[in-house]
Amino acid sequence: MDSHEVVRLKVNFKTLEEFENFREYGQQELSMKEDLEANIVENDSESPFYGIYFGKKLVGRMSLYRTDKKFDRYFDPPQDYLELWKLEVLPGYQGKGIGKALVDYSKTEGLPVKTNARQRSDDFWLKQGFEPLTYQTDRDKGENPYVWLPKGVSEQKD
Repeated sequence: MDSHEVVRLKVNFKTLEEFENFREYGQQELSMKEDLEANIVENDSESPFYGIYFGKKLVGRMSLYRTDKKFDRYFDPPQDYLELWKLEVLPGYQGKGIGKALVDYSKTEGLPVKTNARQRSDDFWLKQGFEPLTYQTDRDKGENPYVWLPKGVSEQKD
């Protein structure tokens, strides 16, 4: 298995152009382009975007947002956690461990990680050690939350 280096993506127009490759393939419901444009407008150099390059081509990406424990409705004990969004690997590069490398990177801070599994992606998340949360209508609002729990952390129960 080759190792894939995860890098924090710079917020600039070169990155924006690279993101257009993903959108063209239609693999992503929510375009990262608007997010990135918003970040550029805010002059946000602390990018939430991470990616993996194959040569000079960006072939996989995700965004990671840290959420403060005061908003935690998922984990016991309540704590800061990471939200993983928009994980996508370009067609032709799938099945090579790129998605796994991005997910593994999200676990390196030792914080719980929450994601919303898109249709038909449940198997992928289960393979990465994530588990589905007990669905709560008022909290989850149609989302399909999956979480990765570090040692000593469990799901919040009502």
